[in-house]
Amino acid sequence: MIKHVDDMEEQLENISTGNVSIPNIESAMLKCEQVDCPVIHRFSPGLYIREVRIPANSWALGHAQKKEHLNLFLQGRLTMYSEDGTTMEMSAPMMFTGKPGRKFGFIHEDVVWLNVYPTDETDIETLEDIFLSKSDSWVSNLICRSESRESEREDFDKLVSEIGITKECIREQSENIIDQIEMPAGAYKFEVRDSEIEGKGVFASAEISSNEVIGPARLYGNRTPLGRYTNHSNCPNAKMVMYNNDIWLVSICTIDGRKGGVPSTEITTNYRETLKLAGG
Repeated sequence: MIKHVDDMEEQLENISTGNVSIPNIESAMLKCEQVDCPVIHRFSPGLYIREVRIPANSWALGHAQKKEHLNLFLQGRLTMYSEDGTTMEMSAPMMFTGKPGRKFGFIHEDVVWLNVYPTDETDIETLEDIFLSKSDSWVSNLICRSESRESEREDFDKLVSEIGITKECIREQSENIIDQIEMPAGAYKFEVRDSEIEGKGVFASAEISSNEVIGPARLYGNRTPLGRYTNHSNCPNAKMVMYNNDIWLVSICTIDGRKGGVPSTEITTNYRETLKLAGG
């Protein structure tokens, strides 16, 4: 979670006296306005690279890391604080093995930080379960700030009636793993997690510009996670586009990414348009 320095007056006084309590700091930060915290997920054979960008003049508190892993500090300058009151100033470029635990610090200059994990896993939820531990306070904050998506659910019910099939049939097709593949190697600004609309959904992990290609939804006749998990909306922020017989998910407006402890925006399409594209 990330927040501007101006919102940390009480905690700044505690920090200056060497009284650093991560739970207290986290609670204070979650109550304040959050700032952009883009996360880009990069995959190559045997590696998952989690790229985080943090703006200057902000405080940053990361999730607890469960395992040792390679850290690449590519850009910026920051001061890291420990619960024992000690501090350490760090300036890029740096490369080191990070220990388990949480990182908390003040960002002096815009930061680009990479966490590098050896794994063939590509599902973000599974990766976070393996490598990160999230506090109860952070999880509760996400639940409290989740927005109602009743209009999307109602319009989906209307769509189901229009096309004359059952929800059970749609779910059965969605869960059919025969035509499903993982995302190809590359860098992506989305992640799959629980949706307020239905089941799992696709969420922006970093800001996505209007008309930006989010990724492939269908390749060689097979569905990627974008093809399986992108939910319906009567007011979508993306659309499916066919190119060379493959289908790609493309934004139709700017989509907000992560802002510290605030849930990011769910990426949606209008299934009516998608069905036309697929010849349904």
